Amino acid sequence: MSSILIKSATIVNENKQFVADLFIKDGFIEQIDKQIDKPADQIINAEGLHLLPGCIDDQVHFREPGLTYKADIRSESRAAVAGGITSFMEMPNTVPNTLTQELLEQKYEIGKHNSLANYSFFMGASNDNIDEVLKTDTTNVCGVKVFMGSSTGNMLVDNPKTLENIFSNSPMLVATHCEDEATIRTNLAHYKELLGDNIPVTLHPIIRSAEACFLSSSMAVELAKKYNTRLHILHISTERETHLFSNEIPLKEKRITAEACIHHLWFSDKDYETKGNLIKWNPAVKTENDRDGILKAVLDGRIDVIATDHAPHTIEEKALPYLQAPSGGPLVQHALPAMLELYHQGKITLEQVVEKMAHNVAICFQIEKRGYIREGYWADIVLVDLNSKWQVNKNNILYKCGWSPFEGTIFQSKITHTIVSGNVAYSNNKLNEGIPGKRLSFTR
Repeated sequence: MSSILIKSATIVNENKQFVADLFIKDGFIEQIDKQIDKPADQIINAEGLHLLPGCIDDQVHFREPGLTYKADIRSESRAAVAGGITSFMEMPNTVPNTLTQELLEQKYEIGKHNSLANYSFFMGASNDNIDEVLKTDTTNVCGVKVFMGSSTGNMLVDNPKTLENIFSNSPMLVATHCEDEATIRTNLAHYKELLGDNIPVTLHPIIRSAEACFLSSSMAVELAKKYNTRLHILHISTERETHLFSNEIPLKEKRITAEACIHHLWFSDKDYETKGNLIKWNPAVKTENDRDGILKAVLDGRIDVIATDHAPHTIEEKALPYLQAPSGGPLVQHALPAMLELYHQGKITLEQVVEKMAHNVAICFQIEKRGYIREGYWADIVLVDLNSKWQVNKNNILYKCGWSPFEGTIFQSKITHTIVSGNVAYSNNKLNEGIPGKRLSFTR
């Protein structure tokens, strides 16, 4: 392993900003000091740049195995690293669904050889695989994923007894997608009766309604309280749901936590007119009031982490009529730049961006020696130039699907370097793919 000396960076970490040097050796941060003069294999002059802990994205869909025409672990981890995301946790609704320990380990093998970022993969829950779920190793798997709303294959968990079984017996964190399927089906049937197959995408947040989200989220919270489950609710999309969560106890003591996603913090239902199916996600992007309410909950601590729900589809699939177009979109390359844009707009501080995209994810999932800029921790760090404008276009998009809902957007901040487990994986628009990331481990 090589050594790296970063000089004169403005470090943003643990609610502080300060200028310092940082020395990396054998993958770990060995020293942080005002001035370090050790010899190093590589020296990075970071004067005028901000050094952040690498982002940890707790919700991505990288489509491998089975859907690799849309994306794969190699292509999307490259995009993630270019976007300042040094670690990701990937979801089990691949093909086949990750519902057995054998299939789970197969994904880890792919990650071991092909992922440029550090990685972990969720174990999937279905209506009939609780025995497999209970075999999951809590020290090297991020969590159990439960789709309490529609999903691929056999992954919709809609049996009340099954849910009780999972919540009462899960050996680890349970992450949930919460939308009430019966409500959605009723809404969809209503609009099909009115409009046939000519339903516009503008009705997506009405069909996948705020009520459907709240019904499911509140049920998950109720179950978690009943069984003292370690519950993490993903992609909160409504202001109403934010009141299900508390900011009155330290995050380390919370048994119920929540996540906000970039698209729900950036877009609103007004954007369907111009973006169409490109911002069709489940749960749906909803009103400006919902968007602003989610940000408020992020800032006051009711919502604990910010993630992407990166879920690419081909542009041809997204061009289909509303009922046929799949939900989801690519985000990992542009998540941190988007949050830094909100910083420039005065909506969030740099310290809060770091807290929600690195520190708190490490706390929520009990990730070992990551998520902070600390001596003795893995060197997962990102250098950003807060004053380097660039525009998202097809020439600089790294997603395999080749498009982004942010196309045409001008960002004020640019990522200059991303260091993953002590290796420079990205530097000034160039990827170094020689050394893969590491499997995340957890102190549970």
